[in-house]
Amino acid sequence: MSVGKRGLVLRIGLLLSVLFASGIAAQSPAPKTPDIHFAVTPQPLADAMLTLAHVTKDDVVYDLGSGDGRVVVLAAQKYGARGVGIEIDHALVEISRTVAREGEVADRVTFVEGDLFTADVSKATVVTLWLSTSVNLRLEAKLKRELRPGTRIVSRQFPIGAWPPDQTVKIGDEILRLWMIR
Repeated sequence: MSVGKRGLVLRIGLLLSVLFASGIAAQSPAPKTPDIHFAVTPQPLADAMLTLAHVTKDDVVYDLGSGDGRVVVLAAQKYGARGVGIEIDHALVEISRTVAREGEVADRVTFVEGDLFTADVSKATVVTLWLSTSVNLRLEAKLKRELRPGTRIVSRQFPIGAWPPDQTVKIGDEILRLWMIR
């Protein structure tokens, strides 16, 4: 090895030693925090969302920001569908898995601890959301890009950008919106 290359290798080694000693290089990135806080969707409203989407046993229901898992568990229990919950909060994922076991649908539903913005949703035939106006807007391009024609999207309360829904239903004080991917 030439003197120049050896000097460069020594300097890189020294720099890495300093970074590791100071803890800078050993730090992992901070965990992502939720964009919204968890709030329970009442069971009748979760059922209304699934009814609006015309969920059947042939569907794969993805709930983005699945919280305690009740939407996908209900989809499996009542409609015979398969379900996938995407949730960033580890504790809520564990609760969801417990609820699925206790509800005897753990073989039909999966809960993924992950970021809904990077999760693969391409296998969904139904997507449910109760997020926020700004989060839905950020999801719009992803949903249009990844979902196949015929996939239904139901959002509780919030629109998805300026994308006009195919159907809007009012239940009490709540608004449910349905979109179909074309």
